[in-house]
Amino acid sequence: MERPSWAPPEVDIDTPSIARVYDYWIGGTHHFPVDRDLGDRVVEGNPGLPGTLRANRAFLRRAVRELSALGIRQFLDIGSGIPAEGNVHDVALDAHPDSTVVYVDIDPVAVAHGRAILAGEPRAAVFQGDLYKPRDILEAADTRRLIDFDRPVGLILAAVLHFVPDRDDPLALVRQYTDRLVPGSHLVISHAGAEAVPKAAPEAAERYRGAVSEVVWRDTAELTALFDGHDLLAPGVVRAPAWRPGPGDQAGAEPDMLAGVAVKPPTR
Repeated sequence: MERPSWAPPEVDIDTPSIARVYDYWIGGTHHFPVDRDLGDRVVEGNPGLPGTLRANRAFLRRAVRELSALGIRQFLDIGSGIPAEGNVHDVALDAHPDSTVVYVDIDPVAVAHGRAILAGEPRAAVFQGDLYKPRDILEAADTRRLIDFDRPVGLILAAVLHFVPDRDDPLALVRQYTDRLVPGSHLVISHAGAEAVPKAAPEAAERYRGAVSEVVWRDTAELTALFDGHDLLAPGVVRAPAWRPGPGDQAGAEPDMLAGVAVKPPTR
């Protein structure tokens, strides 16, 4: 098939990519027939998965709008996937054209597509990075160019910490990032909820993250603990659709993705 402009020549468009499958599930446009075929097969075993992922993306857009209204002008999104339509940079730049956004993902396919999509946009960048290597991410050239750590930052960890098992101490990992941030910075987290465990999700997670072999399904209290040291914004940790829904948003409790946003307080 003809290669579109957003598909870099080094990317194999005849082999499915979980980053593009994710884009398909959330209603994006950056995917191919092979990705849709894989996505449909996974959904056969977990029909609620696309709805959960769409609810997560809708939550993320609302969170970025809220943070923009609170004065946040720079965002660091780790585990971003393909930065396609309606993503952080679209929302942030629409709210304030002087905003900057850095996307980080471990999937080289997602990064390659992201670079093609963001070509010509100096206010946003994407690079390959490992969540487990905070220093590499925080000191990367694109991060230094677009993020001023002397000013508040919106740190986004959306649908990524459920790939961090308890043995790896996810709170300590989060703190390696938040310790770098000044008071007034905000932490955005969404996470697979423990109330339901879709049987196909571990397979999708493994494909999406490469070497990941498990997904950790945490409950409300466990996710709340990952915000330790921060002050949760109302309504606290809730299912993603219930976090500050706007007109037209579905605020029901069906999707099994928990979410919350918190602010780093002044030094106590």
